[in-house]
Amino acid sequence: MPEAQSVQVFGKKKTATACAFAKHGRGLIKVNGQPIENIEPECLRLKAFEPVLILGQDKFANLDIRIRVKGGGMTAQIYAIRSAIAKSIVAYYAKYVDESAKNELRATLLAYDRNLLVADPRRREPKKYGGRSARARFQKSYR
Repeated sequence: MPEAQSVQVFGKKKTATACAFAKHGRGLIKVNGQPIENIEPECLRLKAFEPVLILGQDKFANLDIRIRVKGGGMTAQIYAIRSAIAKSIVAYYAKYVDESAKNELRATLLAYDRNLLVADPRRREPKKYGGRSARARFQKSYR
């Protein structure tokens, strides 16, 4: 039996991590076992679809992508998912299609939004003593 053509990539945003497993198939995209059309909240569903909408459905027609996502909040998970989808198609094209097609996809995605392929390094700033948050201090009273 021939080796299945597959790639595994990670998309991250804050503490949310999405692991995408892309292989040759019929164009399914599933997130935690559910079709991508069922992503909640509905207002962020379009954000998760962005890589598909930018590159066109024909690029995803013979590709199955299964995504496991955990950690973070709802918005961070959606951003991790969209990053994982974009990275997985670029990695699949680099490994199994050709270099020029990969560069074309990469250029298209980078022109739209750099965060689709390059992780956002911003993290939560840790709380310090002497205040209720990272920057805010308790009020001083001289009485």
